[in-house]
Amino acid sequence: MARNAADRRIGRSRKNFPIGKFFRPRSLWEPEHDARTMNTGTLAYEGGCTCRFVRYRMSSKPLFVHCCHCRWCQRETGASFALNAMIEADRVQLLQGELEVINTPSNSGKGQKISRCPRCRIAVWSNYAGGGDGVRFVRVGTLDEPDRLPPDIHIFTASKQPWVVLPPETPAVAEYYKAAELWPKESLERRAALVAKSQQQQ
Repeated sequence: MARNAADRRIGRSRKNFPIGKFFRPRSLWEPEHDARTMNTGTLAYEGGCTCRFVRYRMSSKPLFVHCCHCRWCQRETGASFALNAMIEADRVQLLQGELEVINTPSNSGKGQKISRCPRCRIAVWSNYAGGGDGVRFVRVGTLDEPDRLPPDIHIFTASKQPWVVLPPETPAVAEYYKAAELWPKESLERRAALVAKSQQQQ
């Protein structure tokens, strides 16, 4: 009988233990649905900030993925490089939350606009002056499945950390490159459409 009483006490303590206050269920950190395809069958990618206040969706694959080793990116990320997916702004949908845009200096001298979650301050994408508001550089690490977008090229490798070993199968350049020489045909066509749209709006 004493054992039954002890069992009841243990069961009661387990029942009253506020698990939810200390542990977040794994499902809260994973996509609520398979974001690989939308209802239209188009390839899609979803992501967001650390606190989950900001959520976004990329409606297609990016134009190109940069792994940048310049010292500016190293300083801004606090890491060895930045991994950015270039994509048209109208293909990035803010699903929830709001963004705080911070004007930040850049190596070109033209500056960049970094969009961050106003709560946890995680940067989800940038807009550089060269691409204007029409192109976003989405931080690949904020995607739910960042492994789906490996870099297409390593840039500014002249200033990379010496212990970073670059894969031989991925293009790498000391500074920058010409898109016409490396971008796939589809991406070049999308870029041409962006340029035409920008000229019409001027």
